[in-house]
Amino acid sequence: MTLLEQISEALVDGNMKKVILLVEQGLEEGVSALDLLNNGLILGMDEIGKLWNEGEIFIPEVLVSARAMNAGSKILEKVLVSDGFEPISKVAIGTVKGDLHDIGKNLVGMMLKGKGFDVIDLGVDVKADQYIDAVKNQGAEYIVCSSLLTTTMMYMKDIVKEFESQGLRNDVVIACGGAPVTQEFATEVGADVYTDDAVTLAQTFLQMSQ
Repeated sequence: MTLLEQISEALVDGNMKKVILLVEQGLEEGVSALDLLNNGLILGMDEIGKLWNEGEIFIPEVLVSARAMNAGSKILEKVLVSDGFEPISKVAIGTVKGDLHDIGKNLVGMMLKGKGFDVIDLGVDVKADQYIDAVKNQGAEYIVCSSLLTTTMMYMKDIVKEFESQGLRNDVVIACGGAPVTQEFATEVGADVYTDDAVTLAQTFLQMSQ
């Protein structure tokens, strides 16, 4: 088994320590950071996505593997930047105003990183102007609005309206999701994208960016 295959396998197993050690070993042996990312880490996350879609694993396992992915990619970030690597695009993610839940949002961020996106994590209780700032001043081309509460999901409509009032609506793809959110609701508030899960969202953004 090659080093890259070992990285993918360790990531699927959720073995963060092994992923870190193997990524560091790869850099020491002269393997390019881009190769370690694309053919090690991202390949492993692709396998996680397949297992998720097939119902073979569930959120706890996905989170563990995604954290391993995050740890490995952090080691590679500085090298990739110095090598001039450009991420696919920038995505700003957050849990909307009034909602402090972050598991779904974190999972989305990790899956997006696993597809090669640069993720700007705005945190929880995120207001419309924070999304606006991410687009205007940080270059985000996609935003993700997450909510776990029916009382907070209505704020997503305010976010869309704010982009419209600022004349930025055509500059950004707006996705919304979370347990109470449906395709019907997403259409109603004017969002561009709705998916049932983080894996599908990351795949959808990837397809849109190609």
